[in-house]
Amino acid sequence: MRVIGYIIAIILLCVIIVFHELGHLIAAKANDIKVNEFWLGFGPTIFSFKKGETTYALKCVPFGGACVMEGEEEDTDDERSFQKKPVWARIIVIASGPVFNFLMALIFSVIIIASIGIVRPVVGGLQEGYPAEESGLMTGDEIVRMNSKHIHFYKEITMYTIFHEGQPVDVTFVRDGEKHSTTITPVYDSDAGRYIYGIYSEPGYTKYGPARTILYGIYDVKYWIQYTLRSLEMLVTNQIGVRELSGPVGIVKTIGDTYEESSADGPLYVTLNMLNMGVLISADLGVVNLLPIPGLDGGRLLFLVIEAIRGRRVKPERENMVHYVGLICMFGLMIFIVFNDIYKIFI
Repeated sequence: MRVIGYIIAIILLCVIIVFHELGHLIAAKANDIKVNEFWLGFGPTIFSFKKGETTYALKCVPFGGACVMEGEEEDTDDERSFQKKPVWARIIVIASGPVFNFLMALIFSVIIIASIGIVRPVVGGLQEGYPAEESGLMTGDEIVRMNSKHIHFYKEITMYTIFHEGQPVDVTFVRDGEKHSTTITPVYDSDAGRYIYGIYSEPGYTKYGPARTILYGIYDVKYWIQYTLRSLEMLVTNQIGVRELSGPVGIVKTIGDTYEESSADGPLYVTLNMLNMGVLISADLGVVNLLPIPGLDGGRLLFLVIEAIRGRRVKPERENMVHYVGLICMFGLMIFIVFNDIYKIFI
């Protein structure tokens, strides 16, 4: 059973990676840029075929991929090369990969919400003696804002508690059609292992029509983007350690475990859980790729923005060297994360 989960995990990762690279491919073709190769994975080629001017290939290790454009790294006289195009066109091509990740996350999210709905940020119950009860909240109150953050799902309440441990929060809620405010300071709960307000979620899910389903899909993608950014902030500020990061091995294991745990609930819930993992991973990949790190799409976008401001390109040899060093560092980090994933499996 778990092996099936791992296979599904690998397929899901491949689909997400291909969709990212497809964003680059479509944008390149739309801007009449010659694409020499489009491949999934890395290492030796398992099989390939050529359609038009582009060679499509599958590599033996199904993690990673590339859309290789003419003149992307080297100088060329071809008028359809990447570097011959206006800077705005190149920005669109590079940004399209992460944008497609967010689009995929949105598609998956809309499917999930259309199928089962959402858990609204409505108080379903209160733990006796905990801060939420003492603040005056009542069952049936709908929480719409926590400090300056708008709330759309119950899970955002939990996320806010996790990322603002022990901090008091001004809560705006709706009761009988009227807005009210109160202040809650969470307390540490040893059983839960974290700070809590003492709020139970409303039982069940609420479904909406097509327009609001798409709107909540957008809210959901926004939630995962914020979750990723906040997690990265905690990593940079040393609130979480590098050893807590997961790479391909850890992600495959997590998806496999999720598949095994949900398989008893039937195919529908397996599918929805896999799609939910897809939302998280795709949104995460989109965010990470937009970071201004050399070797990633965000690093390349940074150089393009600099070119747009200066009116001329940074010397290619300097830019390529920066990206090369960045890729080496990223490769080293990935090796560490993979070994860390394997270590965590066996401890």
